[in-house]
Amino acid sequence: MSTPGEDATPTTAELAERAERALLGRQASMGRREVSEGAGVEPATARRFWHAMGFQNVEDDEAMFTEADLEALRRVARLIRDDEVSEELALGMTRAFARTADRLAVWQTQLVAESLESPGTEEVEGRDSRSVPEPRIAADAAALLAELADDVEPLLVYVWRRHLTNAISRMLADADPAVRWDPSAPYRVVGFADLVSFTSFVRRMSERQLARLVQRFELLASDVVTEHGGRVIKTVGDEVLFVHKEVAGAAAIALDLVDAMGEDELLPPVRVGLAHGRVVSRLGDVFGLTVNKASRITAVTPSGKVYVDDDMAHLLGEVSGFTATERRRRMLRGIGVLTLHELRRAPGGRGLTSREDGA
Repeated sequence: MSTPGEDATPTTAELAERAERALLGRQASMGRREVSEGAGVEPATARRFWHAMGFQNVEDDEAMFTEADLEALRRVARLIRDDEVSEELALGMTRAFARTADRLAVWQTQLVAESLESPGTEEVEGRDSRSVPEPRIAADAAALLAELADDVEPLLVYVWRRHLTNAISRMLADADPAVRWDPSAPYRVVGFADLVSFTSFVRRMSERQLARLVQRFELLASDVVTEHGGRVIKTVGDEVLFVHKEVAGAAAIALDLVDAMGEDELLPPVRVGLAHGRVVSRLGDVFGLTVNKASRITAVTPSGKVYVDDDMAHLLGEVSGFTATERRRRMLRGIGVLTLHELRRAPGGRGLTSREDGA
């Protein structure tokens, strides 16, 4: 990889232009009206898809679009004209791609920039508070990302296809009339893992140290959840939300999360709350009373412990490897009075679940 600025230091605009050409082909040279005409769609339709991709509105003749934008709109227009999908479905799928791609792109740029930094540089030079890379690192990261894009793209498509396969399998299983419990929403175990005393940790950390802590938490949590066939729905700073179809798998996740965080020197201890019941799945997220209940249970769970609701405790009675000990009844905000149970491993057993996809 060549180093930017061997002859003259390029400006930020020049670096961005290089990356744009490498990733999208030619430099942006077309306005919205020109793109919509080239794709054979109404300007209003082109504007809706541009918004669905997560980009701000532009004037009709403002040169914001490339040949790649035109080709993407042509592909979508072709699907709609051939009656393969409706415009509403195409817009919905575009939004789903855009939201995921935005987070992915930001995540990747941060990972690459961090990989190019010399260990200990920020501590030596007193820049531990930096939450963005210094200009030289940012320039090198931009060049490397543009250089790797063609090689990484097939991996991205492959991973998407694998996850799409799993999602289709779960949908078919939930819809199977032989096993479906309820026509409106499937049953899941919902779990929240919450880092204890996170606020006090934040006050003692620089932005960069905090970023490392959160990254470490996400990495450990994702590894544990996926190891037992669960799904990470989302992470928000000091909390991770996950789901599983099986109580044994969810129980193993919760207890392993407590162990993993407890053994990690960087992270504070964790507490986990689990609830079993119906959930509503939408836009890759989960909603409903079961989700709220799991969140409220987590809030009253002691550090380093796992608490579960009555339904979860009852179902665990039929599963070897775990015990659920009744604790005192608690009034949970927005939920009511619940009897909580402390989840533990049964003596002599690890209580591990099979490795099938159970989310």
